[in-house]
Amino acid sequence: MPHQKSRGRAGKHKIPAIRLADPFYERETERYESPLPSREYILQLLTEAGCPVDADAFAGQLHITEAERDLFQRRLGAMQRDGQLMLNRKRQLCLPDKLDLIKGRVEGHPDGFGFVVPEEGGDDLYLSPKEMHRVLHGDKVLVRVAGFDRRGRREARIVEVLEHVNRFVVGRYYLEGGVGFLIAENRRINQDILVPPENAGNAQSGQVVMVEILTQPGAHNEAVGRVSEVLGSFTAPGMEIEIALRKHDLPYVFPPEAEEQAKKLPAKVLKKDLTGREDIRHLPLVTIDGETARDFDDAVYCESLGRSGFRLVVAIADVSHYVKPRDALDSEGFNRGNSVYFPRRVIPMLPEALSNGLCSLNPEVDRLSMVCDMRITSTGSIKEYRFYPAVIHSHARLTYNQVWDWLSGAARPEKAEPEKKRAALMPHLEALDKLFRVLLKARAKRGAIDFGSTETQIVFDDQGKIKEIVPVIRNDAHRIIEECMLAANVCASNFLQENKQPALFRVHEGPTAEKLAALRGFLAEFGLDLGGGDKPHAKDYAALLEKIQDRPDHGLLQTVMLRSLKQAIYSPDNKGHFGLAYEAYTHFTSPIRRYPDLLVHRGIKAVLAGEKLPAKGLAEIGLHCSMTERRADDATRDVDAWLKTYFMRDRIGDEYNGTVSAVTSFGMFVAIDEIFIEGLVHVSELGQDYFHYDQAKHMMLGERTGKKYRLGDRVRIKVMRADIETSKIDFSLVEAVETAADSGAPNRKSAKSKAGGRQK
Repeated sequence: MPHQKSRGRAGKHKIPAIRLADPFYERETERYESPLPSREYILQLLTEAGCPVDADAFAGQLHITEAERDLFQRRLGAMQRDGQLMLNRKRQLCLPDKLDLIKGRVEGHPDGFGFVVPEEGGDDLYLSPKEMHRVLHGDKVLVRVAGFDRRGRREARIVEVLEHVNRFVVGRYYLEGGVGFLIAENRRINQDILVPPENAGNAQSGQVVMVEILTQPGAHNEAVGRVSEVLGSFTAPGMEIEIALRKHDLPYVFPPEAEEQAKKLPAKVLKKDLTGREDIRHLPLVTIDGETARDFDDAVYCESLGRSGFRLVVAIADVSHYVKPRDALDSEGFNRGNSVYFPRRVIPMLPEALSNGLCSLNPEVDRLSMVCDMRITSTGSIKEYRFYPAVIHSHARLTYNQVWDWLSGAARPEKAEPEKKRAALMPHLEALDKLFRVLLKARAKRGAIDFGSTETQIVFDDQGKIKEIVPVIRNDAHRIIEECMLAANVCASNFLQENKQPALFRVHEGPTAEKLAALRGFLAEFGLDLGGGDKPHAKDYAALLEKIQDRPDHGLLQTVMLRSLKQAIYSPDNKGHFGLAYEAYTHFTSPIRRYPDLLVHRGIKAVLAGEKLPAKGLAEIGLHCSMTERRADDATRDVDAWLKTYFMRDRIGDEYNGTVSAVTSFGMFVAIDEIFIEGLVHVSELGQDYFHYDQAKHMMLGERTGKKYRLGDRVRIKVMRADIETSKIDFSLVEAVETAADSGAPNRKSAKSKAGGRQK
């Protein structure tokens, strides 16, 4: 075998430095301009050897020179971190698969034990508190199955820690008896982190701090850290957001290079930017958003075409004109993945100069946009569509309530626009409303699932304290815009597919066989069945929802149906959107606040230019963006939970009516009416009986009394405790009011406030 071929040489090339998170490039250790053997070739040789190989002898076998040895060691180190190989006590290179080792991620538990979630799938493995002493939540490990615990779970022993992922940890710093330590805000990190006095800086006992871990935990040592940032008092206004940002590792400070690039952008659209664009500034496009919105992704215009149907124009901010692949703004946009909306604060995906300025479709100014121009029939079918870059001029910034007031004839005098302006816009808004009615019928015919839920908004007083928690009332103006965005997104997915342009799809798969069986078993108890056999369609769900809508246990049944479905993700593999009943679906309409939408815009532009973007890296980008979306949800959920717990501190002893919103092995959660706050009724508070949890029936059953507490039951509770340290609220049961079967009220779930949630 010739030397060059055996070394896996791929040719020399220079690649500019770029952030490690950027999936367009290979790993840091593989960017060097070097004729090193590839990972694949190293694994091939180790496999052919059939036994562990001495590391030094292996380097000699590959003719690694002294000049190359450091780079070669880096490559082997990277392969170890990725779990592709490991080094045993004799400094021999081994293949983990040959050692019956399992690679996975550690998931800690507040009680001190943990689990390993296997990378290749399968059941989690139990880690004892002793094993957890070596690692922190999130670390990557190689483990060996060492037996079974008392509950029959596979128990693991850690063979090697592949990667310690926690470099910084946020929590409360305490100094007791001259010993400083951090209790992590993330309760899955159960171990205290030692902070020697010389590493505490100006931190005072009880304050919230950020600690940099200097020494990771091991079998015989604790983690040791240094205070890198003092955040302040635990109850300071806005501290809940500061904690959430750091706990969930949310990027909240733009890198200097991204800030610098944003500063260099013009304050307004330049004449040279209009080249190659269609000028539709004459069209009375308008934005319709919530009262507090500041970044306007979309503007709409509609006109009636008589019997031919409607013309719908959806103009979306052309972020891709200003944010180019692999530049500083693009790298940070990918890193963030999406904007994050907290009560009173937004962490934008892009700097405000773009998100609220140059890219935002603000009223009465010229803006660059990507347009989806559609012809929709009177039956709601998209007959034809066209994408093109354009320059627009939004004629008004309207709100949902304002538009609904106009359309319903209930305009409030204090909210009224000048009559001339309103008169000019009304024909187009009325056309939008008529189109919406048509699209709504098409949606029902298509069989899209429409789960009802209650979103909430936290209202603050002048001191920054919660004044009240109110439901967000969705009117038809919300739904008008939602249907317009759905239509544009469907056109985008169709356009990309027809032109064979690789892209990220918004994928929502149907229920798994296990969840489907559990759902059908549950429904059978109510004399109900879900159609569709082994592969039900969204139509089958929609038909069942329509069938049960007037039943008193509607809320209970709907909740269980919703929980049977998977979570939507981003993927280059189109598997359709089950919930919306679309064969293909993408996100096109929010490039200011979602990175996948920006990629879709680039794909559409590539097609229009007669080019094709590569598919390489899309799978990794999809995984990353799905993760950042979940990360944002977790962070906002934490903030909401803390604020609601703080709100309930002044209501200890108060009694409320509520609905059982979840049932677990340790009790049941109850959502209080009117204020939409959840708390736990522990199993010990259910009465003088032994209660057993029936997972399939979402129920707690008393062994002696036969008393049942089920998802959707109506109960009366008393507030017993509100612990802001853990963001947990405890209730005691006063009395059962009604069961789900005879309650006349729908299930009232507590739902987090979510800004801008137009699409699934």
